[in-house]
Amino acid sequence: DAVIEDGAAWPCRRHHPSRLLHHEIAMSELKVEIVSAQGHIHSGVAKSVFLPGELGELGILPGHTPLLTKLKPGAVRVQTAEGEELPFFVGGGIAEILPTGVNVLADSALRGKDADAAAAQAAKDAAEAALANASTEMDMAKAQLELVEAAARLKFVEQLRKGR
Repeated sequence: DAVIEDGAAWPCRRHHPSRLLHHEIAMSELKVEIVSAQGHIHSGVAKSVFLPGELGELGILPGHTPLLTKLKPGAVRVQTAEGEELPFFVGGGIAEILPTGVNVLADSALRGKDADAAAAQAAKDAAEAALANASTEMDMAKAQLELVEAAARLKFVEQLRKGR
């Protein structure tokens, strides 16, 4: 399967420069999918993605080593090829990172443009009240999880307001 072009011989089509160039272009982007129980939140192409991993923020670029990680409640930032940054909130979940893409399976998710400060504050207040009124260990654990998510959501909304 040798390819002869412009007097040069290439061992096979797989190593031909036009094929390598196509591969490099494909590896300069990430396919990003964000889904939650509420439905499909985002689908698109990005040059980088930032995720709230359990041990800290993860920055993902094309060609990243495959990884499966848990997410804590917090902001997901998708930087498009045009340089625009799209903010999302996830209430925890799992991210699958591949060299060519990022798939986020969120417990709950919200587009930055749909963020509502009053709703985030009300959720935090409700979670605090539930924690104060918890009568069993199970109720207390559930209220603590709700409070962590609500506090992270309120922080997300406040950062959007500040223009982060």
